Amino acid sequence: MSKKTKKPAAPVPSSQSLTELLRLPAGEVDMTSFDTTATTGFPGDGKADAPALTEALAPELGDLQERLFANGRVAEAGARKILIVLQGMDTSGKGGVIRHAIGMVDPQGVHIKAFKAPTEEERAHPYLWRIERELPEPGFIGIFDRSHYEDVLVVRVNNLVEQSVWSKRYDEINAWEEGLLADGTVLIKCFLNISSAEQKARLLARLDDPTKHWKYNPGDVDERAKWPLYQQAYRAVLERCSTQHAPWFVIPSDRKWYRNWAVAQLLVEHLRALNLHWPLADFDVEAEKLRVSNS
Repeated sequence: MSKKTKKPAAPVPSSQSLTELLRLPAGEVDMTSFDTTATTGFPGDGKADAPALTEALAPELGDLQERLFANGRVAEAGARKILIVLQGMDTSGKGGVIRHAIGMVDPQGVHIKAFKAPTEEERAHPYLWRIERELPEPGFIGIFDRSHYEDVLVVRVNNLVEQSVWSKRYDEINAWEEGLLADGTVLIKCFLNISSAEQKARLLARLDDPTKHWKYNPGDVDERAKWPLYQQAYRAVLERCSTQHAPWFVIPSDRKWYRNWAVAQLLVEHLRALNLHWPLADFDVEAEKLRVSNS
């Protein structure tokens, strides 16, 4: 008889926000201490509750995004913008988050950029040049599928530049992100953390399904062979680039339904914190009513 799998316990409700619960504490990072199957802060009993609880965020998320967009469109001084950075190993679910979590907001106010290997033109510039070109405008939510952190992850693991070069980039990135914050950008950095076993299962699932073959890249297996090196590289990123004002949020991502809910919830909480108001009219409302009525 096969051994029964132990059913995970239901999460314990917490008075803390998910922002507080998933925020990476300062200090040394032990990558093995992260539970990739955790459902931290989830208010339901499991997967069956996830669709309804995720969808329940949509009305507030839509209202808050429209307020953000409205303030950006009228060019109010200090109009804010949101930048969500999605980093994680292959199959960690960056695309899934964009479809299921970010998909609940009005696409008119969203700018999505997936960063691939740099082009010849991009390599002719400093590594942050191509990133700066894709930053969200005031009032927009920007989504980076991979990001500037590739230049201390892939670059480091594959020895694309000398250590003396990439080792300086942690401090450069921190200073650059500080500049974004000063310019009114709210930065939400999400590390979509999956286990090696779950990555293997997802790669095999792609191979088993002909409709998913287009998503499979043989090179992913080559990168998978470097898993220990990537864990070291991510540890350095989390330790050195999780600052007080631009922290990393570690998202347990073995459970896709939890991952999607968590990122949507983080976005709602960050938008709430902006205390956004509808911009005031810069015209005489009553006079305009009269004009419209008489037109």
